Amino acid sequence: MGGSEVVLLDFWPSMFGMRVRVALAEKGIEYEYKEENLPNKSSLLLEMNPINKKIPVLIHNGKPICESCIIVQYIDETWTDKSPLMPSDPYARAQARFWADYVDKKVYDASKKTMTLKGEEQENAKKEFIEILKVLEGQIGDKPYFIGESFGYADIALVTFYCWFYTFETLGNYSIEKECPKLVAWAKRCMQRESVSKTLPDPKKIYDFFLEMRSKLGL
Repeated sequence: MGGSEVVLLDFWPSMFGMRVRVALAEKGIEYEYKEENLPNKSSLLLEMNPINKKIPVLIHNGKPICESCIIVQYIDETWTDKSPLMPSDPYARAQARFWADYVDKKVYDASKKTMTLKGEEQENAKKEFIEILKVLEGQIGDKPYFIGESFGYADIALVTFYCWFYTFETLGNYSIEKECPKLVAWAKRCMQRESVSKTLPDPKKIYDFFLEMRSKLGL
């Protein structure tokens, strides 16, 4: 199924790119990885994603698919002979999409504020971020994964943020595990999967990257 030449345009610390890499690993799909230099985007990236000019972009047989969650759904629908990432039940599938959408709309922006704001603004940002994580923790509850017994689409949408937790916590001076123990337990469960553990970079490497980027930007 899916036959093919597969190329991924990506940037190693991107939690959005990591989603695609986890999905490809879950399906056992071989692909060519092309690292992008975001300040100096390649002509291939600009050609393949002329609208948003962002990574990740999956190029399958010459055709581009953009936006990480859309790419993960595409991978699931194209390589159907491998273990599914989406539940078979339509309601459970809708739930998986809902939670992935919630992550997309809330988590990145809120987490960014905890690293970049100062003083009272940062304290408020931390509260907002923890509240969002507690909503997600409530959805997981006592289940092994987001939508039940199987690791899948909604888990992939969130778990790639886990390697950034150390950076959020160090710069924001708080503990996510203390506030959301079940969420961190879920993340550790996901990390037992080779597709996740081999994809997510070392959290300290992410932290060093962020500090370097911040000093380059003079923040």
